[in-house]
Amino acid sequence: MTNPEAFIASGRRTVDLERKAVDALHNRIDNHFADACQRMLACTGRVIVVGMGKSGHIGRKIAATLASTGTPSFFVHPAEASHGDMGMITSNDIVLALSNSGNTSEVVTLIPLLKRLGIPLISMTGNNDSTLARASNAHLNVSVEKEACPLDLAPTSSTTATLVMGDALAISLLEARGFTAEDFAFSHPGGSLGRRLLLKVSDIMHTGDRIPMVREGTSLSKALLEITGKGLGITAVCDDNQKVIGVFTDGDLRRALDQNIDPRNSVIDDVMTRNCKTVRDNILAAEALHIMDEYKINALICVDEDNHAIGAINMHDLLKAGVV
Repeated sequence: MTNPEAFIASGRRTVDLERKAVDALHNRIDNHFADACQRMLACTGRVIVVGMGKSGHIGRKIAATLASTGTPSFFVHPAEASHGDMGMITSNDIVLALSNSGNTSEVVTLIPLLKRLGIPLISMTGNNDSTLARASNAHLNVSVEKEACPLDLAPTSSTTATLVMGDALAISLLEARGFTAEDFAFSHPGGSLGRRLLLKVSDIMHTGDRIPMVREGTSLSKALLEITGKGLGITAVCDDNQKVIGVFTDGDLRRALDQNIDPRNSVIDDVMTRNCKTVRDNILAAEALHIMDEYKINALICVDEDNHAIGAINMHDLLKAGVV
């Protein structure tokens, strides 16, 4: 039975070899890379990624990454393309072809068809002199000195290098497009990520009669009843025009009691927090969460552009909505 040290040594050797393969890419991010980015950015259609075998698996991931970061893309199996799926590719598209050897027959077979349609071809290969590399409008060198496989046969270091080069393309295009977190959210509407990036304060805040609110000059005891009745741990203190001039929270109450203030004989003006933190209803709920975390508060009043109270939100609302 192989001892643990052998497994550890093998694993570390694999990581070292693949790390070297990735390090070698640094100097290959050059004018060829920039040309590929410019061509993909100018494409009015989709980026069609093709590749066979392990290159195909990597190609599917690259296509998914491009699509989720603002560059419309999908994967087409090159063998299927020769049997009808070429109809999925239009003259407005651009093809990104992956092949470590650069001579994969199923991929090379597509070259005359792409040329006839006038479709630009970008390739990633490990051989600058290969058929695919020479036929490409832009070629990205992803060659590796050695596969991590001790037989130097199983695609390991080469697939890692190709994947990293694909990520480099995707992120460069993302930045060039000015792709935002909200844009990203529309590609990821499901799960907690979608909730964090799509949900706005207006979607979950309490409005109308559910807003905890008292007028300046209100007795502290009545303000406490408002906090208790609305159950958000906060009440806005407003002037006669419903503009927020302060807030009073559970924390303010504890501090007031520490100062021996009598709730029955005090007014809210004496104990409220002025210059309080408020939020607009059009910001992301995740931004409201960040504000709460930063200022160590559990609730916020939502205001319009004129500082009128239009809603309220607390940490429980964010938890319930799955933002936290």
